[in-house]
Amino acid sequence: MDSGNITERPPHDSHGHDHHDRGFKKVLGALDAIMLGFGAMIGFGWVILTGGWINDAGTWGAVLAMLAGGAIMAVVGLVYGELVAAMPAAGGEHNYLMRGMGARWAFVGSWAITVGYITIVAFEAVAVPRTIGYIAPGLLEHVKLWEVAGSEVYLVWALVGTVFAVIITGINIIGVKQASVVQTFVVLFLLIIGAMMVFGAFTGGSAGNMEPAFTGGLGGFFLVLVVVPFLFVGFDVIPQVSEEMHIPAKKLGATIVVAVMMAAVWYVVVVLATSASLPAGELAVADIAVADAIGAAFDSQVFANLLLAGGLAGILTSWNSLLMGASRLLWALGASRMIPTWFARIHPRFGTPVNALLFVGVISAVAPFFGQEMLGWLVDSGSPSIVMAYFMVSIVFVILRRREPNMPRPFRIGGRGHGGMFIGGLSVLLCAALLSLYIPGMPASLTVPPYVVFGLWWVLGLVFLVRIPRGIGPGADAESRLIAAKSR
Repeated sequence: MDSGNITERPPHDSHGHDHHDRGFKKVLGALDAIMLGFGAMIGFGWVILTGGWINDAGTWGAVLAMLAGGAIMAVVGLVYGELVAAMPAAGGEHNYLMRGMGARWAFVGSWAITVGYITIVAFEAVAVPRTIGYIAPGLLEHVKLWEVAGSEVYLVWALVGTVFAVIITGINIIGVKQASVVQTFVVLFLLIIGAMMVFGAFTGGSAGNMEPAFTGGLGGFFLVLVVVPFLFVGFDVIPQVSEEMHIPAKKLGATIVVAVMMAAVWYVVVVLATSASLPAGELAVADIAVADAIGAAFDSQVFANLLLAGGLAGILTSWNSLLMGASRLLWALGASRMIPTWFARIHPRFGTPVNALLFVGVISAVAPFFGQEMLGWLVDSGSPSIVMAYFMVSIVFVILRRREPNMPRPFRIGGRGHGGMFIGGLSVLLCAALLSLYIPGMPASLTVPPYVVFGLWWVLGLVFLVRIPRGIGPGADAESRLIAAKSR
């Protein structure tokens, strides 16, 4: 391949800012950033899980768990906000870890979040035909191909997911602005669905339906809390595309916090509206509680199907955002020579990481042919990797605060005193606690197949890790030193 098609990392100044254009187009504003982050967090989980949350913890128990999960992610979001404002470069975590911990640790953190993103993108390709199947049962179940882990795979069903994968990948290749415009319109549709839920709950629901307020005690609360933080995965997409934004650094950091707060409000509203619209006994036996609830509130199946269309919108916004994030991380790894430089190609006309997008796009296009069960294993296996990346970013925040106190921080959290260090330390502790939940025997521990997939992902990562030269320590010029070492 012609080396002119590869956009490598240029030299950095003492603050880690680029001297040269790297091929990305600065076309995104603050609203684009918020829509990307919020849309990434609002996937399909709220559609299928809300009934279980209410059943496990009660209406207000579920609400408190949502608020607690939102608070945890807000702390992590503050840490990310300061770092992205200080280092607004494609690849997000990759840049922070490179500067604060060196090349090999940067690869570990970047690989972790990349794997997490790719597994979710792959599953979204399965969630689309699954949602259409909910709306129109039997419509896609034609030409049975095979079974994978007990899950039947039909040709028409799988092709629907593949077609969506091709469309979303194509939009992203054409340009990040085009992808962002699509994101904004789909999020707006989703917000209209949310407004309908609230209206239906007020007009057709009842406060009496919201009993019991609490069930399951602390155990019920933690059953919901374990799931909640992972519903917020996606705010960290904003740092991945930060190099393509033309907004002040301070405002860029704030967009992460705003997106997390919006997601927290969304989940609380969904719980309250669902609970008010249908009695607890009926929610407990509902196939899709949120859809049944809005259908009951309006006394119409049409509105239930509209809610499911909102779930489909959530899938698309999450898919679109995480595809952006995964491709920018792969680009950053390729540009650093940690993985093949093929991934570092920027399209000369569209200014997008075309090869990285194609790579993730092909995975998502093929994913539906492996059925629902195996893709569930992939998503489960990616979750601990994402939390591990959050944990590492929290640590590097504390390291950089100590090592580089005078580093320009346009979005400085905690003021000039020790408040920032307290927030960073709290983020480390919270992420460590979340990570511990995946230990076998703990509430979020996985079944054997996801652990096997998790191990295979990291064996592949080890192949790349051992090829990174030793001795590339942290610093603003760490990436330049790594590229020089790999070029010898």
